[in-house]
Amino acid sequence: MSSRVLYISYDGMTDALGQSQVLPYLCGLAQRGHKITLISAEKPEVFAAGRATIEKIVDEAGIDWQPTVYTKRPPIVSTLKDIQKIKRLALSLQRRGGFDIVHCRSYIAAFVGLTLKKKFGCRFVFDMRGFYADERVDGNIWNTKKLIYRLVYNFFKRKEKVFMTESDAIVSLTNAAKSEILQWNLPNVAADKITVIPCCADVKHFDYNAVNQVDIDKWRKKLNISPNAFVLSYLGSVGTWYMLPEMMDFFSELLKYKPNAQFLHITRDSKKMIIDEAERHGIGTDRIVVQPAARSEVPSQAMLSDASLFFIKPVWSKKASSPTKLAELMALGIPCLTNRGVGDVDEIMSRNPQGVLIDGWNSADYAAAIEKMLKLPPNGRNQSRQMACDMFSLENGIAAYESIYEKITH
Repeated sequence: MSSRVLYISYDGMTDALGQSQVLPYLCGLAQRGHKITLISAEKPEVFAAGRATIEKIVDEAGIDWQPTVYTKRPPIVSTLKDIQKIKRLALSLQRRGGFDIVHCRSYIAAFVGLTLKKKFGCRFVFDMRGFYADERVDGNIWNTKKLIYRLVYNFFKRKEKVFMTESDAIVSLTNAAKSEILQWNLPNVAADKITVIPCCADVKHFDYNAVNQVDIDKWRKKLNISPNAFVLSYLGSVGTWYMLPEMMDFFSELLKYKPNAQFLHITRDSKKMIIDEAERHGIGTDRIVVQPAARSEVPSQAMLSDASLFFIKPVWSKKASSPTKLAELMALGIPCLTNRGVGDVDEIMSRNPQGVLIDGWNSADYAAAIEKMLKLPPNGRNQSRQMACDMFSLENGIAAYESIYEKITH
């Protein structure tokens, strides 16, 4: 049975995250007959450049896209203004169309969803994505030594419980976060209310069988990567959670084993920042390659990799984190190295035939991981991809969301 769904995202669709972790799901749900209206908060600097691309995607999918403008400054006040702006738009759309479900991506959107539930009786899906307030503190975005941020943190932690108890369904990215929530013993929050849907990947797009060797060779030539170089890659943004200094330490250790190694960063972030960090570690600039990639280019660039590395700060809030890059790299059959203590990563990597978990942040731990990586079975690629297809396929994610919709509207 199809539902009329208002999906609210404080992330923009012209952002890379919107294109990888929102639109593919919504297009799939629309294809299954659900009537989707999408409100998003778009950053002006990327909206102008990306608007036409997104309009084409949503038009073809039959999604009614209602973009608003994201406000960055001043902190806190700008967010409150954005919530009011989105709420006004959502109320107007509800009066015009009448939604069965309001599906809220994360906490900012949930303020609006809760209002619609109380005013109109819409079913409210709290797609939490992570422990928002704790992420802001763990990421040093909110300094709770300052009174204003301490008040804001406490406010969001109170609202977090309200969103959970008042929602009709909760979506968590990890089993670790689900277990944590259930320990809080909140009223109206039982195990069957929380569905775990990890960050999925389009396994048809991230498929080594679909990557043309000619494209890989073109990138190798363009990026001046030696044919006999051992290529360690990093995929995605470098900031807040990702431990660039420690990754450079790891690469320094790798150079002892593979003196011809090059470290490829597939990212839109500052090349200078990455080069400067390499130089602080005594790594020659000829060893570092930084290249941004459009989504269509990521598989062929990533396939230059002999292995891919990512370190994420193992702080408390990250038990709710599901790294999209892990799903994408596994679907491409690329060996992955990462640290313990993040979401369900320990359990996933222990079963990944191409996975290496790193125990700590010192040369001995790095050396042990490198030696293990160099002994990985050459036939692990197919198994790694199959595991990604089983655990992280977009189709599975879409089906899980549809099951939630059917459950709460019957």
